[in-house]
Amino acid sequence: MTRINEADRDVLEQAIYLPMIIIILERDLKIIEKSPFKIKQPYITLMENTIRKVRSDLKEVKDKMRKGNMRVTQIGHDESFTMYEFHYKGYDEQHNYFNPRIRNKCEELLELYLNKEDIKNIYRTND
Repeated sequence: MTRINEADRDVLEQAIYLPMIIIILERDLKIIEKSPFKIKQPYITLMENTIRKVRSDLKEVKDKMRKGNMRVTQIGHDESFTMYEFHYKGYDEQHNYFNPRIRNKCEELLELYLNKEDIKNIYRTND
């Protein structure tokens, strides 16, 4: 049984997903910059703005974690699962995440960020 309430678990999961989204976007930006598009500036601008938004959201998540005495640490992974340790108000819990679930959630978040939709309620959908 977990001691972490849903809202705080959502914050901890954002701390997992958002850095991944930034890495994905930065890699894609490099590919776009080197691509032979005739007009690539709009794509570059879209990617840069999206990266800024994700970084801003990640900063908010880190502030919430600091105020709530929370921390996430990846402690292991294999081809199927990634294990994280959640440090939550003096307690430590280990949680396994199925790698395809992580990938699907990142893909879902990317779509929302790139479509500039409100992502505040994403953690209550499709789970």
